[in-house]
Amino acid sequence: MITSQITGIDGTKILMRGELITVLNDLHRKAPRSANTRMNLAIFRLAVCCGLRVSEIGSLRLRDVYLVRPRPHIRIPRGAAKGGKPRTVPLWWDAGTLADLTAWKEQRLAEGAKETDALIASRRHGGALSRYTLRKRFLTACKCLGNSRVHTLTIHHGRHTFISHALAGGRTLAEVRDAAGHANVSITSGYLHVVIEEEEESGTLFA
Repeated sequence: MITSQITGIDGTKILMRGELITVLNDLHRKAPRSANTRMNLAIFRLAVCCGLRVSEIGSLRLRDVYLVRPRPHIRIPRGAAKGGKPRTVPLWWDAGTLADLTAWKEQRLAEGAKETDALIASRRHGGALSRYTLRKRFLTACKCLGNSRVHTLTIHHGRHTFISHALAGGRTLAEVRDAAGHANVSITSGYLHVVIEEEEESGTLFA
């Protein structure tokens, strides 16, 4: 039985696989006819499937998303990363995340954006979105889970979800520490206490 009320190391509830599937299916269904939904999908992927902090999402430039195989990744530059320590976040861990972020970057470039422009940008003025707007859009993306569930979530819960699912999916403590930008592995190891019950295994970390 998949339970949505799993609690992490600091009392934080994470999104379970069933919830991830629900949100992603809803976003994918609406995305072809809604530019706002396509942006919300990218924000959701960055928060939940890449573990980025809201400040990091807002600071990303198109050039920070490297799509060259075999190791596509997101580069969090020194100025955007907490503590000033740059890092890379693998995109090859999850095929769905790579596909959605590839499509988003290609759309932005096709619309005339430059590599130095914000990855997530206002459709009106082209500048980076505020943290408030990013948080609001994340919750909008999760609305299909119902109001009572959405009221328990913040965009930072996406980061806890990423770390917990990456560890449960077989990634090593060192790999997840580096992807999350933790100062040491002891912080990452705390997430090993988050028990994720699944009815069946999936071939990807997320959906």
